[in-house]
Amino acid sequence: MPTPSGHTRAILTSKITGTSVYNAAGDKLGHVEDVVLDKLSNNIMFAVLSFGGFLGMGEKFHALPWSTLDYSDDKDGYVVPYDKETLKAAPVYDKDQLTQDDGSVRAAAFDYYKAEPYWQ
Repeated sequence: MPTPSGHTRAILTSKITGTSVYNAAGDKLGHVEDVVLDKLSNNIMFAVLSFGGFLGMGEKFHALPWSTLDYSDDKDGYVVPYDKETLKAAPVYDKDQLTQDDGSVRAAAFDYYKAEPYWQ
């Protein structure tokens, strides 16, 4: 069954990781480094966007709420409604912080990107 934008409902995480992420202007922002799942609610918590760095050093990770990514066949990647400056100002995390059990990263990400919290 397709989603409202015409895409299939199910996707393998292996098809998500490594996929490029663009803004609405067509600028490449980075790529999906990983996906974080909420094991208690069976939801995707967020996509981990790799942004910046060189050869894996100095890389910053952004927790983008999954609902903010829209796949574009034309781009063969995801499009988000944020520009580079918005991402540069966004909270960044290391990989250990992305799976903190206290929910602070999830709350900060959904608040910063003004995304509808799926857990409410």
